[in-house]
Amino acid sequence: MTTAETTENRPSEEARRRAMDAVASADRAVLEAAWNRLESRPDWGWLRKPEAGLVMVRGRIGGGGAPFNLGEVTVTRCAVSLDSGEAGFAWIMGRDAEKARFAALFDALWQRRDRRAEVERTVVEPAIRARETEDSTVAERTAATRVDFLTMVRGEDES
Repeated sequence: MTTAETTENRPSEEARRRAMDAVASADRAVLEAAWNRLESRPDWGWLRKPEAGLVMVRGRIGGGGAPFNLGEVTVTRCAVSLDSGEAGFAWIMGRDAEKARFAALFDALWQRRDRRAEVERTVVEPAIRARETEDSTVAERTAATRVDFLTMVRGEDES
């Protein structure tokens, strides 16, 4: 196997990150429905059952972007293994163990070249479109309440 074949056969890390970001942000009902619609569901087993924990979320503030601790959020993580050998991992916000399981299963399934297009078509692309629609709705609501402040010169400082 040449380097070109290896690169061609392996998805980029960015592509997997994009897919898992979309899956993790999707609703559990959407993931469950997509899982049930799959043409064939692979056999799988647990590598790590879902467990909840806390993660510190950091933000950046001010003009310099100095980091600060925003607070802790609950996350659930798990790992699964398909019988074909692929391992899927998921970290999701919240305590929904079923959602974490579905996300890990789709991660593992996405790693299979023969199933990647199906996962992209049935889960990733709809999740991305749903998030874009939700983002634009929030942006429209926010824009409707926007207030522009003006500063008028009163002339007191002029001599």
